Amino acid sequence: QAQLLESGGGLVQAGGSLRLSCAPSEKIFRQDVVGWFRQAPGKVREQIARLGSAGGTWYADSVKGRFTISAGNAWNTVYLQMNSLKPEDTGVYFCNTVPISHSWGRGTQVTVSS
Repeated sequence: QAQLLESGGGLVQAGGSLRLSCAPSEKIFRQDVVGWFRQAPGKVREQIARLGSAGGTWYADSVKGRFTISAGNAWNTVYLQMNSLKPEDTGVYFCNTVPISHSWGRGTQVTVSS
């Protein structure tokens, strides 16, 4: 089964930016809807953005206007550009298809300091 590999997290001050990457071990995304999910400390994992194969996007209200999901050539990598970060964006970020059809990766930690 393909592995989902998230990267790009880190520690950033409020107002800063990060770009997350999701690079599966196999080419699995081309015909799927792909989503980014966030699990904040003590909270359930929630979907915050998704990208359809035709290019349509959806964002949770909490990130709308600040985050942008996109795909690289041939959908080998899916990105999440995060701007104007807030402390409440802190959490572990994961990618997966929508609906979920792959085992979760380890995620990438994003910590936003105030």
